[in-house]
Amino acid sequence: DEEIEQKKLVKMGVSTALAIAIHNFPEGLATFVAALDDPSVGAVLAVAIGIHNIPEGLCVALPIYYATGNRIQAFMWGCLSGLSEPIAALLGWWVLANAMSEYAYAILFGLVSGMMVIISLKELIPTAHRYDPEDTVVTYSLIGGMFIIALSLVLFKL
Repeated sequence: DEEIEQKKLVKMGVSTALAIAIHNFPEGLATFVAALDDPSVGAVLAVAIGIHNIPEGLCVALPIYYATGNRIQAFMWGCLSGLSEPIAALLGWWVLANAMSEYAYAILFGLVSGMMVIISLKELIPTAHRYDPEDTVVTYSLIGGMFIIALSLVLFKL
């Protein structure tokens, strides 16, 4: 039934939005911490995260658009899923801006790096393989993503 399929698509889009919002929180904190330590590193990280937020937003918006036919609603859900990044950055500023030390930087970079790695290993890569069980594109996409980030790092050094 078409109505049941539409409800499944909306549920998938909203669930994806919530998962991405949770996933984006450490990214916002990482960007803030990196910018505090070295603004050029913060800028590179912000651009890299911004680039990868495009497909994330599409993962949220497309199911909602196909279920509802409403571009504005799909766009709004895509945007809402990314709001946790600036919220995390603001929270980081509010809590940490005046209390930073070498150890605090080390602890925060370690924590945020660990969060991002575990999210990638436990959530993102397994989910990608769930949608591509034969691994026809996941590995190539993973390598492509690494290449894009490496290229952005090189370009910012020029």
